[in-house]
Amino acid sequence: MNYCTKSLGLLFLVLLFVSGCGTDESRSVTAVSWGGSYGKAIDEGVNIPFAEESGIRVAVEDYNGGLAQIRAQVEVGEIHWDLVDLEIAHAVRGCDEGLLERIDINQLPPSPDGTPAAEDFLEGTMTDCGMGTFFWSMVYAYNEENVLSKIKPSTMADFFDLDTFPGRRGMRRVPQMNIEFALIADGVPLDQVYATMSTPEGLDRAFAKLDRIKEEVIWWEAGAQPPQMLADGEVIMSTAYNGRIFNAQVLEDQPFVIVWHGQLLSIGQMVIVAGTPRLDEALEYLKFASTPEAMSRVSNRISYSPARRSGASLVATHVTTGIEMEPHMPASPANAAHAVHYDWSWWADHQDEMNERFSAWLAQ
Repeated sequence: MNYCTKSLGLLFLVLLFVSGCGTDESRSVTAVSWGGSYGKAIDEGVNIPFAEESGIRVAVEDYNGGLAQIRAQVEVGEIHWDLVDLEIAHAVRGCDEGLLERIDINQLPPSPDGTPAAEDFLEGTMTDCGMGTFFWSMVYAYNEENVLSKIKPSTMADFFDLDTFPGRRGMRRVPQMNIEFALIADGVPLDQVYATMSTPEGLDRAFAKLDRIKEEVIWWEAGAQPPQMLADGEVIMSTAYNGRIFNAQVLEDQPFVIVWHGQLLSIGQMVIVAGTPRLDEALEYLKFASTPEAMSRVSNRISYSPARRSGASLVATHVTTGIEMEPHMPASPANAAHAVHYDWSWWADHQDEMNERFSAWLAQ
């Protein structure tokens, strides 16, 4: 599931008048997320059933991440967004800045067998102001029809190997994850990536590796871009959100292959914007979205793994195609075996300086 934010605008309102069901016109929330296939899964798995059950209208907006719009709303005291899907580093930073409401995990519902939420959420998925939602990963993928050699990409080093696999690459236009990928490709052991990034020599090493492919990179900002670039042949490989590639594979029958080696595994966070006048409704939404049933409905539509143990146990097959979801889940044992767990605390501490360095590097 970035740091140059731009709202894509209000997409639609989930207004439920089905069979005359009684939505309360005076109660509503605005839920902001990433759009695309993930946004559709959230609508079908959370937004629509929540509105049907609670009578609270859900307005949906898409964005590209970050804190800028939240910060602007809080600073002027005009809160339009109530709930936002954030990357975990932003959730921690936003909490520290007082931009987000604190969340008491004890207010969240237990699992179906009565296990308290505090014991059911996987370790590291909850923060002071953020509720863990889904494990997602940044991977890279290629279009099998465009990689004609007998040897196929299988490691992160292959993404940076222009001799064996010539052609353009797609990468997200931010420093995070690209720096990690560069070090993995340069031979840094997976469990030493962040220790290496914590040294000046390590960062120099990462940027030197990125230099090798810089002229062949097409930078993307929205999650919908990598699958389109791969389909069009604009790039031979691209980093991407695993769920976007999954959706293209199973619903559009695209010949894409995910390379799980070196994936950056992270956890999404749902937060409530500080000072919202719709706090009661936002809390109701949060509690509903935190249920294992809601999480599994989303994970049966897109390959993101639930943050709750009981939610993971409910994930089975894709609602449209019927395929087994387990092989496509980023947190499954097979796919996570060669993953780096995204260190949000490192990025919370170093984001500003890395943004500056990355921007200067791009401009060179």
